[in-house]
Amino acid sequence: MSSRPVQTPIERSGARGPGAASRTLAGFIFASRWLQAPLYLGLIIAQAVYVVLFFVELWHLIEKSVIKGKFTETEVMLSVLALIDIVMIANLLIMVIIGGYETFVSKIRVDGHHDEPDWLSHVNANLLKVKLAISIISISSIHLLKTFIEVGRMDGGVVKNGKNIIYSNDGVMWEVIIHLAFIVSALALAWIDKMSHHAEPAKAHAPVPPPAPVLAYAGAPAGPAGAAAPAGAVVASDAVDADGYVTVRVPAGTVLPEGAQRID
Repeated sequence: MSSRPVQTPIERSGARGPGAASRTLAGFIFASRWLQAPLYLGLIIAQAVYVVLFFVELWHLIEKSVIKGKFTETEVMLSVLALIDIVMIANLLIMVIIGGYETFVSKIRVDGHHDEPDWLSHVNANLLKVKLAISIISISSIHLLKTFIEVGRMDGGVVKNGKNIIYSNDGVMWEVIIHLAFIVSALALAWIDKMSHHAEPAKAHAPVPPPAPVLAYAGAPAGPAGAAAPAGAVVASDAVDADGYVTVRVPAGTVLPEGAQRID
């Protein structure tokens, strides 16, 4: 039995693939993602600025609390919260730089590295949004905690630094409202991400039926005089044995051509 090349559905229908102009335009559009690379390099520079700012704030804390002894316990706590705030923003920058580059530009390819973040292996746009929202809530919580510490010094509903009003009742109320808005936004993003997983086509979750049994048979010797393969037959590229016979797999119930033999 002779083997014939198996045509794809597109080849059988006579349809042609995209032309050279279409492929060139698609390649140009796909390559445009690299325009985002300088943006992430800029964020790396911004992170370096935050590193310098962290050590400046740390030096001020050591100088005023240890060397000069001018800081009270509350002021030390506020300075430490300021340091934590810088660290949280730096973490947010790392998440945007690595996650954004991995999602929208190119694979970082650090598989197997012992320092690879756990979330990087399954990062996507939805997961990145949720993690960013959680980071923003953490940063907002630090600012709100600093506000709550200052509220204890309120006099007449305001906290003043000289003649300037730092905090007021209305300001604290709006900070709490904005913080709650961040929480609601994060919950909404998490709910949307969960719903997107449940919105997959039902057939993707349906049990896959077992494949139909097939028959394998040896046909007539391959060559121009050999019989044609029946409809639905799949011929392997290395199916011709040393004697010139071809082994194919056909759906169960297929009428075998003359001279074909079934192989168990």
